[in-house]
Amino acid sequence: MLESISCYDSIGYPILSLVVFLPCIGALFLLFFNSEWIGGIRRFAFGVAIVDFLIALMMLFSFKSGTPAMQFVEKLDWIPSIGASYHIGVDGISVFLVLLTALLGAVTILSTYRAITTQVKEFMICILLLQTTMMGVFVSLDMLLFYLFFEAQLLPMYLIIGIWGSDRRIYSATKMFIYTLVGTFPMVLGLLAVYFNYHDYAIANKLPELFSFDLLTLYNIPIEYTKQLWIFWALFIGFAIKVPMFPVHTWLPDAHTDAPTAGSVVLAGILLKMGSYGFVRFSLPLLPDGVHRFFPVVLMLSGIAILYGVWVAMTQKDMKKLVAYSSISHMGYITMGIFALNSAGITGGVLQMINHGLSTGALFLLVGMLYERRHTRMISEYGGLFKQLPLYTTFFAIAMFSSMGVPGLNGFVGEIMILMGTYNVSSIVAMNVYKAGEIYTVVAVLGILGCAGYLLWLFQRVFLGKVTNPKNKELKDLSGREILTLVPLTVLIFWIGLYPTPFIKRIKPSVDYLVKKKYSLEKLNQPANASAGLLENKGNIVKFANTQEGLNEHSSVMD
Repeated sequence: MLESISCYDSIGYPILSLVVFLPCIGALFLLFFNSEWIGGIRRFAFGVAIVDFLIALMMLFSFKSGTPAMQFVEKLDWIPSIGASYHIGVDGISVFLVLLTALLGAVTILSTYRAITTQVKEFMICILLLQTTMMGVFVSLDMLLFYLFFEAQLLPMYLIIGIWGSDRRIYSATKMFIYTLVGTFPMVLGLLAVYFNYHDYAIANKLPELFSFDLLTLYNIPIEYTKQLWIFWALFIGFAIKVPMFPVHTWLPDAHTDAPTAGSVVLAGILLKMGSYGFVRFSLPLLPDGVHRFFPVVLMLSGIAILYGVWVAMTQKDMKKLVAYSSISHMGYITMGIFALNSAGITGGVLQMINHGLSTGALFLLVGMLYERRHTRMISEYGGLFKQLPLYTTFFAIAMFSSMGVPGLNGFVGEIMILMGTYNVSSIVAMNVYKAGEIYTVVAVLGILGCAGYLLWLFQRVFLGKVTNPKNKELKDLSGREILTLVPLTVLIFWIGLYPTPFIKRIKPSVDYLVKKKYSLEKLNQPANASAGLLENKGNIVKFANTQEGLNEHSSVMD
């Protein structure tokens, strides 16, 4: 049983619900604003986002490091007849994703002052609603609640691309919608299989609750080996499309290219992480035998995605498409780290989710700022911009080096941990005769070299040399608002790169707990399905789940 800390024991009021639903409340208030009051609408939406970020920051300061416990937990009966509850909480794996969502929400709204000039009220409503749905995914500890948030984000994102995007916006928005919607069909079947597996187990063992969507309870219910295998693929399809992994990635470059800048930042910074987060929160703890059986396939697909993204990015003539394909490559590192199935790899994968959101989000912001000045993203239209835009070039170089994984910046920390975890794959795998760890480490290093190649080549063509295009001679450097947009991301890029301890210290306990419970050598050497664990003390499944007394008596709950 994972530990739980009641929200009242943690901070005194339901801060997590406030963080999640404040943007939604702000969106409802915007409905009553006059559409012509554009300045007031922007200031109100930005104010809501800033307040939400400050509350999330306060939550982080109150977060207790060094424990795998779920914190700020809130649990209320929702639909008791089917075992559904409003159950939310965060641990080291999810707390920074909530904070990143709040930060990027404020940043994207601030970035739209020049980019979004039509239907401003409707755009701000979509952004705020999207922020609530994304946060809901990261805090849900009830499978039904998770699914509803997971699906709900589709509509505002579809509208953001379809209404405020570029020329092919309807095609790209529809493609994204169909891919994601199709992917959720098998995912729903997988979640329902886990749900009814609990029901069968509860009847067989005469448990008091016959139905439950509660994730912390379901972690402790054994699932038959063969059933785990097909549930693994059912969940994998839904999460892989959201990442997106090769070969179900084709919706992403179109969505990025045709989305407005704010949409691209949210898509790269947060939405893609919902898939990789699903692997960590659902696949790994619920299906250890299925994961152990099929993780070599996931490593192979991750390696292909890394090299494929690099290769295609090198051929791009559009800056935004280049950054979009680089996202496919970088997400390959995240899934590779997660499915290394050891502490270093998973911790690096979770940290890299944050790093990717910062560096790629900054790159999309910078490309968007250049597009607002010249209304073109074609690389051939530029050259020598360093002389004309020295401040802009400095911020671009920082984001670029962060994406490359240069030491001293955040990307290096996540990538080195992923490389360490991937190299050590063989130490926990019976198939180490294939030297899988060494092979995929080489693939990952080649991807890093390729990333440096296409980003440095981009930098050379856009910023170095002489200003050959007369249209570029009149460009103005960054404004105060644009600097304010980029500074928070840049500060975090340096902070994580130079002093990652506060982040790792909070992420690692939750990851270590997962690895120890499901992927230790002892667990993996047991017969199939033994690693799922047996509840010898059936009456303690949900006992004291959300009380301090329960936390103190956690050690008495049998696995």
